Amino acid sequence: MKIGVIGLGFVGLTFASIMANKGFDVNGVDTDNRKIHIIKSGRAPFYEPELDTILKKAIGKKFTLSGKIEDIVKNCNLIFVTVGTPMMTNGSIDLRMILNVCEKIGEALLKTKNIPTIIIKSTVIPGTTVNQIKKTLEKKSSKNTGKGFELITNPEFLREGKAIEDTLHPHIIVIGSDDNKKINQLTKFYKKFYGSKIPIILTNNTTAEMIKYANNSFLATKISFINNIANLCQSLPGTNVDDVASAIGIDPRIGKQFLNAGPGFGGSCLPKDLQALIKFSKNRGEESILLKAVHQTNNYQVKKILKLIDKYLGSLKNKKITILGLSFKEESDDVRESVSIKLIENLIKKHAIIRVHDPKAINNTKNIFGSKINYFNKTDDALNGSQCVILMTPWKEYTKLKNSNFQKMKNKIIIDTKRILKFKKNNLTYIGFGIGKEIS
Repeated sequence: MKIGVIGLGFVGLTFASIMANKGFDVNGVDTDNRKIHIIKSGRAPFYEPELDTILKKAIGKKFTLSGKIEDIVKNCNLIFVTVGTPMMTNGSIDLRMILNVCEKIGEALLKTKNIPTIIIKSTVIPGTTVNQIKKTLEKKSSKNTGKGFELITNPEFLREGKAIEDTLHPHIIVIGSDDNKKINQLTKFYKKFYGSKIPIILTNNTTAEMIKYANNSFLATKISFINNIANLCQSLPGTNVDDVASAIGIDPRIGKQFLNAGPGFGGSCLPKDLQALIKFSKNRGEESILLKAVHQTNNYQVKKILKLIDKYLGSLKNKKITILGLSFKEESDDVRESVSIKLIENLIKKHAIIRVHDPKAINNTKNIFGSKINYFNKTDDALNGSQCVILMTPWKEYTKLKNSNFQKMKNKIIIDTKRILKFKKNNLTYIGFGIGKEIS
């Protein structure tokens, strides 16, 4: 069986590398020539733990790279489409990339007798596969679904920083098609890939699309819920949100995951998918009151940090403020929709002098702010002379910081949004999100 992967970003490259290591013949395509050059050298164009090691083995085995979609359409049995669907300014998703890819697939189908199964792993709003992707493929290929090609929706559920683990051990496989006969080949592939232990949900295309949005929106809701509780705990002396989260997380109806209060959620999935579902619901005549509140709660967390800084520093003009952690989560260099980036944008408007450190995300942050802020390779250098430090991303190296690391700060004010500092805070002004005893 030959497999094609169109779009070698976070999802596509991870999936392709692991499939090749498992012995499948994989051909990958991406329109970004710089990205292809990096991948051919055995390196991922982004940071993901363990991916470089797996990619190097894959390139030396069964993973080949092509610059042409035509080659994949002509030779592959399964074609996974994993291109991005970014968010537009109005909250809707941008389908231009995926529809452009589908046009090229359709044009290639017109010239081949091969009947591939096309699998949409990209996140698309409910109804997109049937109403837009299918029509585009049929129009460009002059072939009908089920005869000239098969079309399946197969959303992914990867976590950045845990992509290898999630690809090898997914909690579920969702396969959507309006014709159950079409899913046989993909179902057989996944059973061969994973064995019989992974639950496979068979449904139609639109329901499969809805599952992905419902999944991410619920996770976003859990995060905003516990952040709301954390904000309340912070106003109650002696109250600790971590104890609250641990207790309610034991309840099997709730579960412990995504109950770690902090500065809010970011990344390429949750904010985008939440806003897309809100927009989609409105277009369907349904107001998503709950999801709007989730979004508003998430945006409020930045304002909360700014209020705390104002409380302790007053005017921020020319005040030196250190941000530790720029990526939206640890073990990632992704700064898309990162709360740290939003915080920096606000601090720039207040004319603060911003000093930043992150183990992996410095370069991506430079692409946004350039020389507007100051970058440091060492945590101690970023803290030296600072008047306030905000710990944003719970990188492991930050959890090892001690009281001594903060002694060269001008004002020893620490805002710990994830409560990762466990040492005794002698001679320090420590504010832990969701810890009531720190707020008068």
